[in-house]
Amino acid sequence: MKNFGNLMKQAQEMQTKMQEMQDLLAGVDVQGSAGAGMVTVTMNGKGEMRGVKIDPSLFNGEDAEVVEDLIVAACNDAKAKAETYAQEEMSKITGGLNLPPGMK
Repeated sequence: MKNFGNLMKQAQEMQTKMQEMQDLLAGVDVQGSAGAGMVTVTMNGKGEMRGVKIDPSLFNGEDAEVVEDLIVAACNDAKAKAETYAQEEMSKITGGLNLPPGMK
């Protein structure tokens, strides 16, 4: 039963660390860009979009479709960076715990 007690303690520690990580991710901003930086999207670590910046030169002529595509690409870039950051932080949390296989 001693091992079960240790496992429960580790699970509680992990739960606390997971909540801390969620709070950390909500406060971290990542930026994704497209079109050589002409469109930049800012998201938090949870993948929630915080802002978008568009170079004014993109509005010359009928470039609306290009701008729309660049916004989508910049969002995807920012989301990928947010997911990578979250995975790196998660590995810091779970890396030191002796979890049974399949629980990481």
